[in-house]
Formats: sequence, structure tokens, C-alpha cells
Amino acid sequence: MSRNALSRLVLRSFRLGLLATVIAVSAAGCGVVGRSSVKAVQLAVQGKPDVQPSAEDVARNRYPQIKVNGPAGGAVLVLGAVDGGRQAWYSSERSIVFLRNGLIEATHGGTPELQQMRIIGPNPLLDLRKVKDGDVVQRRYDLMPDYRFDMKVTGTLHPLGTESVEILGRTRELLHVREELRGDGWKQDNHYWADPSSGFIWKSRQAIAPDAHLEIIQLKPYSPDLQPR
Repeated sequence: MSRNALSRLVLRSFRLGLLATVIAVSAAGCGVVGRSSVKAVQLAVQGKPDVQPSAEDVARNRYPQIKVNGPAGGAVLVLGAVDGGRQAWYSSERSIVFLRNGLIEATHGGTPELQQMRIIGPNPLLDLRKVKDGDVVQRRYDLMPDYRFDMKVTGTLHPLGTESVEILGRTRELLHVREELRGDGWKQDNHYWADPSSGFIWKSRQAIAPDAHLEIIQLKPYSPDLQPR
């Protein structure tokens, strides 16, 4: 089965099964989503109490899962849909983070809300193993509130070598790449930690507004993403 066909199959099955699973887990009081009763992006951005899932918690839920951390809090999201390579990660109350190739494209359910991030021209972030110091990424951001549309931001990439990163008690040696964001009032850095063999981004810190960022940690990845590129 091709990767696109598999994505379409996952999209159909997740849309049919996600809501029933979340309701059942919440009623039973077991599993990460039900026990923590989180609101995903709202929790992370607005600084609510943190959520610390264990490896057992994550394994108990059959869906792929990520953890989203903000300045003073965190939440666990499950994969609810894959459509044309765009992944929608949901909380139990349907706040959403949209990812494509490990990059945050949009958020729903928090303030600020990233309505769209798009990359104009070449995208060296597609394979962080090949990034050279000084490579440039041209971005456009649409933000709410205040209708801040088509904000022009330039990212400059800097490989920082290999670092040890612990996720759910397992230490991984990952490539660390920093991206300086500048333009239209933006002065932040994105950070990515990628698998040196596959290029998969296990952890990242990504800005969603000039004054806000989210940290994404892959707890139980969507399996097609782990295939070497």
C-alpha cells in the first residue's frame, strides 16, 4: 500500500473512531486523555498545570500521541486525521494542532491562534540532516486576534551538532538545528531535534506568534513518519 493510500485509510478510520474512543476513555477514567481532562493548546499557551504521561500511559492508548508544552503547562494530543500529509492532533475537547512534516501549520482553540503558516520557495526543513549553516526559510504567518495576515518572516538555520534527548525514559541521540526567525516584529528561535538516520523530528520548539511558542514532543509517532526519507 502506498503512503498516500495509507494516509487516506488512516484519515477515514480516525474520523470514525476518535470521538468514540475519547468519550469511552474519559468515562472509564483511564488513559492520558481521560485522566488529565486537558484542553491541548489552551492549556499549553495559557499556562495551566502540566501533564506528565508515562510510557505505560502512552502505550495504553492505541492512537499516535504528542505532548504540547507551553510556557507554564502541557497537554497530550492524539492524531485525529491525516489529509494530504497534513496531520490534525486533537485534545479531548477538540483543540487542535496541525502539523506537516513536523512543522506547525496552524492551531485551533487557543490564543493567539495561528490560522496558517506557509513556506514560500525551497524548504530545507524537509530534511534537517542536509541543512547547511546559513540556509534560509521564507515564511508567511496569518494570526488571530487582530487580523495579522501575511506576516513576512525569514528563518536562518544553524546546525548545532548531536544532543542527547530523553523521551519517556529513553535517551536518543538527535541532530539539533536552530532557526532564527526575524521580520514583522518576530525575534524568536525555533529548535528542532531530528533522528540522524531518518530525519524524523522527535522534538521541536516552534513559534506560533511573535511572542508565543509551543514545544512538540513525539510520544507515539504516526508510524509512516518513521520511514527513512
